[in-house]
Amino acid sequence: MDYKELASFIMEAVGGEENVISLTHCATRLRFALKDDSIPDEKKLKAQKGVLGVSVNGGQYQVIIGNTVPKVYAAIMEQSDLKTGEADSGKKQKRKISEVIMEFTSAIFSPILPALIGAGLINALLSLAVLLGMNNEGNLYYFISIIGNAPLYFLPVLLAYTASKRAGVNSFLAVSLAGAMLHPNYLALLPEGISTLTTTSVAGLPVTLANYSSSVIPALLMVGALYYVDRFLDKIIPALVKFFVKPVLDLVIVGFLTFIVLGPLGYIAGAALCNGLNAIDTHVGWLVPTLIGTLSPLMVLTGMHNGLGPFMLQSFADRGYERLAGPGQLPSNVAQGAAALAVALRTKQDKEFIQMSFSAGLTAVLGITEPAMFGVTLKVRKVLPCVMIGGGIGGFYAGITGLKCYSFCSAGLLALPAFVSPDGWMNLIHAVITLALGFSITFVLVYMQNLSGDAQEQENITEGTEEKSVIEPAEEFSLSAPISGMVKPVEECEDEVFSSGALGKGVIIEPREGKVFAPCDGEVTNFFETKHAVGITSNQGAEVLIHVGMDTVTLNGEGFTAHAAVGDKVKKGQLLLEFDLELLRKKGLSPVTPVVIANADDFAHIECCSGQVDKGETLITGKRG
Repeated sequence: MDYKELASFIMEAVGGEENVISLTHCATRLRFALKDDSIPDEKKLKAQKGVLGVSVNGGQYQVIIGNTVPKVYAAIMEQSDLKTGEADSGKKQKRKISEVIMEFTSAIFSPILPALIGAGLINALLSLAVLLGMNNEGNLYYFISIIGNAPLYFLPVLLAYTASKRAGVNSFLAVSLAGAMLHPNYLALLPEGISTLTTTSVAGLPVTLANYSSSVIPALLMVGALYYVDRFLDKIIPALVKFFVKPVLDLVIVGFLTFIVLGPLGYIAGAALCNGLNAIDTHVGWLVPTLIGTLSPLMVLTGMHNGLGPFMLQSFADRGYERLAGPGQLPSNVAQGAAALAVALRTKQDKEFIQMSFSAGLTAVLGITEPAMFGVTLKVRKVLPCVMIGGGIGGFYAGITGLKCYSFCSAGLLALPAFVSPDGWMNLIHAVITLALGFSITFVLVYMQNLSGDAQEQENITEGTEEKSVIEPAEEFSLSAPISGMVKPVEECEDEVFSSGALGKGVIIEPREGKVFAPCDGEVTNFFETKHAVGITSNQGAEVLIHVGMDTVTLNGEGFTAHAAVGDKVKKGQLLLEFDLELLRKKGLSPVTPVVIANADDFAHIECCSGQVDKGETLITGKRG
């Protein structure tokens, strides 16, 4: 897949750069803050290959991509001048306070999840190693535990950075103030074994002492104070001395506010939150895991799952484990995977959908559910209730057995080490049973459904798209050269997406003229709006991509003239498009044109010619067996 082209398409579909306030991403989706949510063409986005779905919640316009979202995000940022979640002066739509809170929570927690998940699994594997006989008093254990504990210990610093980026204040001032809360000299003032607030005096001012390591709320309150203090100082300090005076006052004023007022308030709020969690755990410990196991798909759909992060982190900081979110998400996530795998085995839809279902199912079992949910579960009727039933039953078992999660993780098969208890194997056994219940119950329920119907049974898969003609695959295919020029192996392409073979096997052509002809009889299945690339499915079943030049998407169609459109039946040698070869060179763009077989894995043998070719001469041949 050409991520640059997909990035360009998505930006155009959401209304262009002028409609985007900021952009962030999580594990599977692009998260846009838009000036006008009514502008994006949702139907166009959903129909685009590479886009699994669209969701609008938490004040964000979310485009679900899947595991390759970092590449699409990087392509968008490379092609644009967008901001990565910072505040912006553009006019925003009036939104509900709940949407603002959800958007802010997602923006500050999403960037630090890789560090928290990675560190959490390090600690989990370390606990497993101790149970298997590792010496927990040796230097190896000591240094690995330092790495595993650092992100959670310095959580106030991480949150200060992400929150300051979102609020639009100087991140280094925020990080410095958060660092002061964890400074060794401050920690030396704390009484040994401190568990409650204690007070000391600094120049006659009362300073309440508390341990802020691993805390959430104090750092966020500090960033909020910095935002307002900094804006006030910016208005009253003369420009001549502002560069020197303002940061000094920011640090001193907000620092004392944090230690005297905001830090203790945040500490008390965190303690109250933890007490509430303990009360729920004590009196109805089975309830929350059951609800989360059942409702987790709906929470992800609406973005409410982002609100669980602070609760989980607070519990980890105070108790060393949590018994609410992780135990409930474990069966729900694997239930999404079970549903997608069952659909892949039972459905009689097109091959591409079946392959996508298998891939999304395996990904969900490992812990990332969005590809399965938006690509399969929400598109195939009757499946979502099965997922909720399987997840709910698994969550109930987790609740009644008191299953504990010992590290922040994306719950799934790979996260099982997060359920290893330092006290023995029983907690892990309960986690495996929880996972097995969620998977098996959901798989059986979905497999028993009748999924062999037509498009009405999977109404959303083809919604908004035209019915495609059926092409019977042949045992062999042959493609002629669409362009006259010098042919080289695709591995020599300067674009690593092509050279790596990610988009298929084929060749590159250094063109002698600016005309592209059909390499076979078939149907035009894709024609990018920027006219620089065209996809054709041959009558023998070969999916051909012809991409004129490198980075030519930046021309936005300038110099390109299309002579065909999506859905057209074409004959070998028919003119598809023309391009201005001199314009590409004048713009400093390489005219090298990859011609690749996107479904090369369907063919056992593919042979490509090399050297000079003229249009119409044999370029690529292939056989299935």
